[in-house]
Amino acid sequence: MAGTTLSGTTVAEVMAEDAEELRVAWSADPDPVVASAGWALTTERVARKPAGLDLSSLLDVIEAELRDAPDRLQWAMNHCLAQIGIAHAEHRARAIAIGERLEVLKDYPTPAGCTSPFAPVWITEVVRRQDGGPRPGEADDAEA
Repeated sequence: MAGTTLSGTTVAEVMAEDAEELRVAWSADPDPVVASAGWALTTERVARKPAGLDLSSLLDVIEAELRDAPDRLQWAMNHCLAQIGIAHAEHRARAIAIGERLEVLKDYPTPAGCTSPFAPVWITEVVRRQDGGPRPGEADDAEA
């Protein structure tokens, strides 16, 4: 299917263009359920194709709106905040600071062995895993 063309354009390219148009339109929708879908598409774009996204502006919006957003929208925006901090080291400190200041999902019940959705914890833990660091509470081989 990825090789199928429509007037020289692949189906995947058409889908990507549609997703970007939907991302922009849905993110601005006043319905928080629709807006949360826009933020989900934004989070995917942050992770997979960030070129052309203004991550600083996204962080500005998240910082201004996250705390008071309805639950579903708040969850999607928080996911985007975490993804920016995880995938973009140059924005990591700001993403963590926003999470710490807003404290969204700080007290979310998290089972043992799972990662909290509280952005500072989530960002730190995923980056630690990507870097191959020791788990919290475990001694590093160099310290043992």
